[in-house]
Amino acid sequence: MRIAVIGGTGLIGSQVVKKLNAAGHEAVPHSLSTGVDVISGQGVAQAAAGADVVVNLTNSPTFDDASPAFFRTSMDNLLTAAREGGAGHFVILSIVGVDKVPELDYYRAKALQEELLRSGPVPYSIVRATQFMEFMDAVLTWTADDDTVRLPATPIQPIAAKDVAEAVAQVALGAPLNGIRDIGGPEVFALDELGRLTLSHKGDARSVVTDPTAGMFAAVKGDVLTDMNAHLAPTRYADWLS
Repeated sequence: MRIAVIGGTGLIGSQVVKKLNAAGHEAVPHSLSTGVDVISGQGVAQAAAGADVVVNLTNSPTFDDASPAFFRTSMDNLLTAAREGGAGHFVILSIVGVDKVPELDYYRAKALQEELLRSGPVPYSIVRATQFMEFMDAVLTWTADDDTVRLPATPIQPIAAKDVAEAVAQVALGAPLNGIRDIGGPEVFALDELGRLTLSHKGDARSVVTDPTAGMFAAVKGDVLTDMNAHLAPTRYADWLS
């Protein structure tokens, strides 16, 4: 199969390309660095031409109220190119619980991306993943000072990027789901607990203060970002830290 991986040089995309090529397929990475601009449309038609599958792993450069415009424009350009190029399957990566946190601009934007795909012209699959383990370092910087990190006790089900890439590659090689596959890590933690584990492993002496108003995940109500009924990945957080 010939697979165009848009956003194929990023954290997930580069691993997806490697896995697909190792399996004997022709996966081609496309990104701004290879001359493909999903907003202006430059290079998009050429990237999708002749691809059996288009995997879109591009992401908005911001998480604010500008993100819906990014996903609307990029999906319009990519879906048009995929249809005209003859692709029979279009895959995106989304977030478990994305439609249950309307308070967050970025989650509303990702929900819009899903809706654009569902109503588009190409058979599709949506892979929804829980929060990446690799993002924990960034989360710890959002509400930190010299002595403390403030985090809410939001339930989080961290998944390793390599497991996300494996799931995306598997879905890309299968028949279109015309639906959603949920994937998640094997364990659920409160975010403040996860912060303490991470700092302890790094030898960071700062303390974690539980603060239900701190950071982006403060807007999340209940356990909507977790799903133990999802396809569970094998990598545990302690093993990933090691």
